[in-house]
Amino acid sequence: MYQQGFVSSSLYSVINGERKRTVVSDMSKKLIYFDLKAIGEPLRYILHYGGIQFEDVRISYSEWATKKKMKSRLPFGKLPILVDGDRILNQSMAIARYLGRGLDLVPADPWEEAAVDAVILTLNDLRASTSPVFREQDAVKKEALKKELVDETIPFYFTRFQNILKENNGHIGKKLTWADFVFVGIIEFIEEFVQVKIQENYPAVKELVNKIHNLPGVKEHIANRK
Repeated sequence: MYQQGFVSSSLYSVINGERKRTVVSDMSKKLIYFDLKAIGEPLRYILHYGGIQFEDVRISYSEWATKKKMKSRLPFGKLPILVDGDRILNQSMAIARYLGRGLDLVPADPWEEAAVDAVILTLNDLRASTSPVFREQDAVKKEALKKELVDETIPFYFTRFQNILKENNGHIGKKLTWADFVFVGIIEFIEEFVQVKIQENYPAVKELVNKIHNLPGVKEHIANRK
């Protein structure tokens, strides 16, 4: 039976036989996503930082295209999903917040929690707005879209993000939260997929990226990832 964001863990059997990157044996948690960083990487950062045992299940796009049965049985037919015992949770932001709550990475104050959410939701809106640049096939149109992104959109948002980081001693909130991991992951996603440089123009942003990259667990994950 479906619940809000959850389905029976028996659905995991649909993907048996896929290539897995196992971090530790005897794990009840499984993160299932495509074989790339993108929006799955900040979830891996949080899991590794927390020392959480999990299976890092990677699916290629070509394999995913054949998984019609699996898609139909997932909450909304999309990845990533987190399998936790007999439950499955979808949506990367919900997964990050869920994992963060168990690691004291969610602000205790309701207003601060909402403020952190607002920053990440705004950054995720920005990420979504970069899709036309990535998908555009016409070289001239693609360059025009990228120019607008670099000259107008990124400065508008990241000037404000930088100010937030400065006000919070280098974090999205008053201390390290799940949002810092997601913030870094989305920046990396934008830089890689759209081929734009963000960190070099915003020192506070670059400082946060370096801070997350050097956290215990995350540092080792980055050193060993392909």
